[in-house]
Amino acid sequence: MKRILLPAGGAVLATGLLAAGLAGTAQANPDWASDTMAKDAPSALAVAKFWLAANGATNNLAKATPYTWETKATPTMKVGGGYSPDGKPGSVVPIGEEKKTAAKVKNINLPKTIGKVFFVDADNQLKWCSATSIQSKYRNLVATAGHCVYDEGKNASVADNWVFVPGYYQGKTPWGIYVGKTAYTHYDFAAFEDRDRDYAFVTVYNGIQIGGGSAKQVSKSEFDKATSGKFVKETPITAEQYAAGVEKYGVDGPYKAKAVDPKVETVAKPADAQANLNKYLSEDGHNGVKLVGVEVTESVYNAAQAGLENGYKFEGLSKPVAISQEEYNALKAAKADGKFLGALTELKDAKGNVIGWQKQQFFVKKWVKSTVQMKYWVEEYYLVSDFIKDVGRLGDNVGGQGFAWNQKTGQKVFVFGYPADAHPDGNKAYTGVTPKWCYGTTTGKTYTHAATKVEEHVGLKCSMTPGADGSPWLIKYSNAKRLGYVNGVTSLFGDQDKNDRYDLSTSAYFDGETAAIYNQAAAVWSGSIVK
Repeated sequence: MKRILLPAGGAVLATGLLAAGLAGTAQANPDWASDTMAKDAPSALAVAKFWLAANGATNNLAKATPYTWETKATPTMKVGGGYSPDGKPGSVVPIGEEKKTAAKVKNINLPKTIGKVFFVDADNQLKWCSATSIQSKYRNLVATAGHCVYDEGKNASVADNWVFVPGYYQGKTPWGIYVGKTAYTHYDFAAFEDRDRDYAFVTVYNGIQIGGGSAKQVSKSEFDKATSGKFVKETPITAEQYAAGVEKYGVDGPYKAKAVDPKVETVAKPADAQANLNKYLSEDGHNGVKLVGVEVTESVYNAAQAGLENGYKFEGLSKPVAISQEEYNALKAAKADGKFLGALTELKDAKGNVIGWQKQQFFVKKWVKSTVQMKYWVEEYYLVSDFIKDVGRLGDNVGGQGFAWNQKTGQKVFVFGYPADAHPDGNKAYTGVTPKWCYGTTTGKTYTHAATKVEEHVGLKCSMTPGADGSPWLIKYSNAKRLGYVNGVTSLFGDQDKNDRYDLSTSAYFDGETAAIYNQAAAVWSGSIVK
């Protein structure tokens, strides 16, 4: 997939929703990168099916393992100077609020917006990170770490088969699976893997659910009421079985017939035409031949002879028929335009009052032979749980966290993610099955690490382990609403006291350049992948 790299000073798309909040970042002109993920609906559907496909006893989602770039020799982060925001602080409010709790609670209510992103890494391994739904114009945006989107060390493309699953639990997708459409990040991360820009915003298609199970045969009425998860089974039958079925269930029943590749040609009157006339006049004809009527003008009809030859009068079809005044007026207009060949008559009583209307169309006979092959079958109707359903936009289903940039450090922050890997000493404190959280005050100093090109990271005391990569850092988090403002995403894990246990999480500092990249992604529509 070709990466689009825009030069510094490139235009930043602003929407009415976000432009006001980003007015303070006009001086920030970042290099940003955009990558196509699933390019269209068929591609996206294939990605979703890849993850939901059964692979043994479980689907591929359940077989993925946490992604980590790190070695067992965990970095010790150095403390640097303070932060230098590149403009005024700003924010975008979150969308969708959880129902407020009636009483004050001691436990932390986990946000509905968080989940896991799944992808196939450069080594063709099934991996996952943490992420969150975030506010955007079309309610279709995910925020996570850049290294949970881009193949590290390859400098070529985004990771393959990238999806977001909010509320993921042991192979289940309670609010659907959302396939990535386009990824946005900073040029410095896309091209140079600069961890000071380790963040990404990904637009996702509408979520889908794919069910699986057995089929249940139902009545036609039940079948017609169902809007999805249904199919018709067609069983071939003979013409005799079709006739018997129609006699029993009627023409609207499950017994069906249609012509396959029909070809009709004019033929001479059959020798047995008189003896089998009723058969030749029937809908199916006799021995492939039938007698039909061809409409002509009244003068042509009157000039024709009586009899059974081609072109002779078809007196049985050319009878006057009573019609309504509305039909009479419509046909009168059609006749004036040459679109009606028949005759129209107003019926009057002895006093000349109009008492009715008639039409008369004129037909001559034509013997035709059909070489059509008839297909006969009976239908059976089934409802199944194996179906694909559009469940709507991400933000409509789980809400979306707000977004904030150029904020002062030293603020209280919640971090929500799915830690899974063991600590360097082998202790495995987390399973990655359910989300966990850290809470604390971010450091006022920067953290640096030369090996990962980190010069200005925000730090937070936290014992989460890899698997929590991409976890959202939420300031001003409301426990009642389960909403806050994304002001960072987990990038690195550190062991500051050198006891082989992770005790530090860090994030890139979200500044005006981050905001401009976010704003670019937040204005892009994605849509549905289900026809």
